[in-house]
Amino acid sequence: MTTSTADKVKNVFPRAGEVPAKARIEPLEQKDYLLGGRLKTWKGPAQKVFSPVSTAGPGGPERVYLGSYPKLTEREALAALDAAVRAYDDGKGPWPTASVETRIAAVENFVRRMKEKRALTVKLLMWEIGKSAEDSEKEFDRTVEYIVDTVNALKDLDRASSRLSIDQGVIAQIKRAPLGTVLCMGPYNYPLNETFTTLIPALIMGNTVVFKPPKYGVLLHRPLLEAFRDSFPEGVVNTIYGEGRKIIGPLMRSGKVNVLAFIGSSRVADVLKQQHPKPHRLRCVLGLDAKNAGIVLPSADIGLAVKECLSGALSYNGQRCTALKMLFVHRSVLNEFLEKLVTEVDGLKIGMPWEPGVKITPLPEDEKVPYMAEVIADAVKHGARVINEGGGLTNGNFVYPAVVYPAAPAMRLWREEQFGPVVPVAPFDDVSEPLAYVVDSDFGQQVSVFGSDPDAIAPLVDTLVNQVCRVNVNSQCQRGPDALPFTGRKDSAEGTLSVSDALRAFSIRTLVAAKESGANKDLLRGIMRGRKSKFLSTDFIL
Repeated sequence: MTTSTADKVKNVFPRAGEVPAKARIEPLEQKDYLLGGRLKTWKGPAQKVFSPVSTAGPGGPERVYLGSYPKLTEREALAALDAAVRAYDDGKGPWPTASVETRIAAVENFVRRMKEKRALTVKLLMWEIGKSAEDSEKEFDRTVEYIVDTVNALKDLDRASSRLSIDQGVIAQIKRAPLGTVLCMGPYNYPLNETFTTLIPALIMGNTVVFKPPKYGVLLHRPLLEAFRDSFPEGVVNTIYGEGRKIIGPLMRSGKVNVLAFIGSSRVADVLKQQHPKPHRLRCVLGLDAKNAGIVLPSADIGLAVKECLSGALSYNGQRCTALKMLFVHRSVLNEFLEKLVTEVDGLKIGMPWEPGVKITPLPEDEKVPYMAEVIADAVKHGARVINEGGGLTNGNFVYPAVVYPAAPAMRLWREEQFGPVVPVAPFDDVSEPLAYVVDSDFGQQVSVFGSDPDAIAPLVDTLVNQVCRVNVNSQCQRGPDALPFTGRKDSAEGTLSVSDALRAFSIRTLVAAKESGANKDLLRGIMRGRKSKFLSTDFIL
């Protein structure tokens, strides 16, 4: 007998004894934080951590307790910032003045130590944010690969800078220098990978760092604290924990933060930037909101379009900035698209993160469950329907995906980034309609276009590249490969991240120049041949 969607949702959580032994986890009571090269013990209040995963109890779902972490105060946060500032020491510290080879060796040592903690980090990823075991493993491995690629990119960058130039009688060597102290904050949906895509480039370029894990995905960083402590000089990496509103504001208001590396909402980023007393000295590297659209043209391969839109909209429950959050489908292929989309959505495996092949899992944010209900209700109020069986049903922190049709401008889903398992679909008769949507949007990260007619695709691409920063043809929106630029227009980003772009984002071109005289030639020759400077050097890294 076929199990209904309602029954599947009702029984989505296992009983405590049904959790497989290899997936079980012991609570991690974190009582320390990294400051000034030492793990400091915290004896104050702690923040309890509960998993989005529940077990079925007699009174309903019971959240699994995962442990706790320190709730630091403004005092500890400022102490961490001061430690980073001292380590930078106005650019005189051992880390900013270290050779590129020295910094690379430190990062390589860290990644070796990091690999030793793969199993525990992956398990914490799975339990803390509800990400499937497969995707948690991918996130860890991709992060390691990103670090290795960053090292190789820096080697290439340094090789290109290893020569002197002579122009109009001036001898010069141009390299990249660090910017100072970086405040680094990543997102909960990729708490390891996206955090490290700013943290590692910042470090390897010679900056010092204060690092705050996201609200969800804190404990998974604990296994790496010793690796940070032992791989980098004292004060180069410092961690802080607690309520962002209480500990981040004082850091920004101090004026001692040189770079803000933040991945989250534009609203929060605006508040943080405005708190800095010297905004012209603050460099920002920001990954913010997105409302990426998918446009399905009459010439599209519908099977392919559905497959890519399904993955684009619902991978990790739609909790990705690169997710497809609004689908526009030409009316001539609408019925076929909707029928296949609903079939594919209803075929997705729901369950717990450790289950093989699971696609839809519980959501980490408690407030996201009522929010999903609100935007679905608002859409229905304005004429839409949930067209798949059980769409929007909930159980604890679990929300079953909802396909909402037809989406219209009066609805909240039209403009708000849902960041969850709700898929709005709007019909169109002329391509100017979805194009106008992209143009009018506050966001400009990516878009996906599905079709096979060159005469239709080409002019659309030519317009869209001036509205978003990546146009995906017959594929979902995504970040990778990491060698490609990752950024956005409008309110979606500030700065560009990729393996090579990130190195530039956390550094600045600096040069040493001297007039081409005999005395200056002798001076420069003496410095470089005697290896008296780490900056002035023609050494070639292999």
